[in-house]
Amino acid sequence: MQDDVLDATANETAPVKTTLDMADLSLDGWLKRIEDLGEDRGYFEPLGSRHSAILTDEGATLIVTFETARTIREGSDSQEPMGWELVEDNGWSNLCLIAHEDSWFRDPAVYGYFDRLVDDGFFEDFDHVVFYGADMCAYAAAAFSVVAPGATVIAVQPQATLDPTVAGWDRRFPTMRRVSFTDRYGYAPDMLEGAGQVFVIHDPEETLDAMHASLFTRANVTHLTCPRLGEDLEAKLWRMEVLPDLLDAAGRDVLTAIDFHRAYRQGRRGNMPYLRTLLDRLQKQGRHRMVQMLCNSVLRRMNAPRFRRARDSATEALKKSREIEPLTL
Repeated sequence: MQDDVLDATANETAPVKTTLDMADLSLDGWLKRIEDLGEDRGYFEPLGSRHSAILTDEGATLIVTFETARTIREGSDSQEPMGWELVEDNGWSNLCLIAHEDSWFRDPAVYGYFDRLVDDGFFEDFDHVVFYGADMCAYAAAAFSVVAPGATVIAVQPQATLDPTVAGWDRRFPTMRRVSFTDRYGYAPDMLEGAGQVFVIHDPEETLDAMHASLFTRANVTHLTCPRLGEDLEAKLWRMEVLPDLLDAAGRDVLTAIDFHRAYRQGRRGNMPYLRTLLDRLQKQGRHRMVQMLCNSVLRRMNAPRFRRARDSATEALKKSREIEPLTL
């Protein structure tokens, strides 16, 4: 935690432009618009009634992204899949799998689609393949990576399985307890044996996420932890500009744990929600000296009234307890 305090700064995140016409559409209207855009990019293929696949074929590196209609629409001002943004500046290809609902991609139509890609030798046409997803999409990224041996996998907060005989302790998704996770592409950790490097990103203080992460025990798996970052890691790491850097390094096949920790350390320095959470935790723990250090670091870089008040309160508390002399800017 002391490293968190010493690292703290407060840079602003640039605003993102909005696309109001996409935001105003119904789900069916939005899917039709995505279909039209997908056809323009390469091809759009419906996979049954609950999933879609969109290929942007631009270069010899392929980023396979798993996303949901809900997270795209709630998390993106552009109302377009994140995978499109990830590859637009580097000339890479993107295969984007979209779940229209929270399905964990457990659908024979999806299995059949990947079977056809394997039969056609689709993945063999690329020099390097990266599978990426977060939460339920992280499960899918890990599970379906088996179709491209040697691929790099980045899984943010993945579930290993929702089979109640294995993960009965996870009761967050009751409707999925009736869905089979024991047939094809079922248990995600087993599907990683043929992968290249696998990076599992999670907050070890989020108990259920940590329990799922602990099931990914293969030799090619590297655990990248984000203590005190909490839930919704993908959105937070995106705002910190960590994920684009990671996926860029993964696409160039040079990603290491050191790269992640360097990017994460830099990203959290400028993330005010993270800094506020850290301040709240230190105040609740009564760690006045650490509060001083955090606030001094932030106040050196911006006018932050909340941190100034917290610094002053901590200074008074330290005076009374005679722990240390007050620190000043």
